[in-house]
Amino acid sequence: MPSPNELKKGTVIRYDGNLWAVVDFQRVSPGKGSSFVRTRIKNMTTGKVVENNFKSSETLEFEDVQYKKMQYLFNDGQLYTFMDNQSYEQITMGKEDIGEDVRFLKEGLEVTIVMHEEKALTIQLPLKIQYKIAQTEPAVKGDSASGNVSKDAVTDNGLAIRVPIFIAEGDEVMVNTEEGTYVERVSK
Repeated sequence: MPSPNELKKGTVIRYDGNLWAVVDFQRVSPGKGSSFVRTRIKNMTTGKVVENNFKSSETLEFEDVQYKKMQYLFNDGQLYTFMDNQSYEQITMGKEDIGEDVRFLKEGLEVTIVMHEEKALTIQLPLKIQYKIAQTEPAVKGDSASGNVSKDAVTDNGLAIRVPIFIAEGDEVMVNTEEGTYVERVSK
């Protein structure tokens, strides 16, 4: 049986009757007592992330999942449609399956769909996604002197982020999907 020492980022386990994906892990060997693995795991059904410690002596049930590259097409308000670019097969997922990652979706974005027994569980986004700034206030002379070096902006898909004051409407920017933060301006 697999032990917690075999956990890696992205591993899917069955725990408490649910499927969980390992978001982060750290092996801990205290001076006194037995070693354990400290994990952050994401419930594949609800999207909730919890921290949990597994003793090295425990056994875990690893689940076999498949990862399919698919392109996001559209949504109808409730269901989100993705297409496999090789087979043109389409699948739909509810907003509750995708969780908070739904705010990063834009037409044409390639994502990884996590499949278990032919059922789509959730999506994995690229670490960085490029967006176009649709709306932001122009920089005002003297803003940086007051320590105000960032401002609110809205991307072409409606994502609200903070950007540096030199970013203007129409600029292309990279956004980190783990934190939902501005990374850099994309040069044209």
